[in-house]
Amino acid sequence: MRPEFILDEVPAPTRLAPHAVALSGEVMTSHLVDDDDPAATGRFVLLHDPSAPEPWEGTWRVVSYAKAQMEPEVGHDPLAGAAGWSWLTDALEAAGLQWAAPAGTVTCVTSESFGALSERQPTVDLEIRASWTPVLVAGREAQELTAHLGAWGDLLCTLAGLPPLPEGVVPLSGVRR
Repeated sequence: MRPEFILDEVPAPTRLAPHAVALSGEVMTSHLVDDDDPAATGRFVLLHDPSAPEPWEGTWRVVSYAKAQMEPEVGHDPLAGAAGWSWLTDALEAAGLQWAAPAGTVTCVTSESFGALSERQPTVDLEIRASWTPVLVAGREAQELTAHLGAWGDLLCTLAGLPPLPEGVVPLSGVRR
């Protein structure tokens, strides 16, 4: 994972599957820009149900959420939703992963302030809510599930505006001086 990406375990939902783990992620770019707020946030939930619910098409299911503030012009772009979805599928493909039964929405929220808040600039948030079933290779389940988490982390970094790292490049942690 990139050094800008911070991952924490959070309480998992208990009603969606017999087994679940949930992680919260943030991309902090305060070393690049003067801002202490995360550039992107999200949640990654991994569900396991040995009964393989029919809609899942498998025994594992990823349920994810990713959100970031975008440039104002994104709020008027009719292709913003398709772009957001392609960032997710591109991240999975770039990791060499396979998945089934994808589902989700991409929402672009434009907020304008009025009255006592009228001095605030308009904001645009892009939210990606997605779920998919990881198609796993026998004997490599743990590595592949970790790779699905990594692809979701790459999605958050893309939403945060970080350029992709070329293959073979290892990110350095810490601030350059």
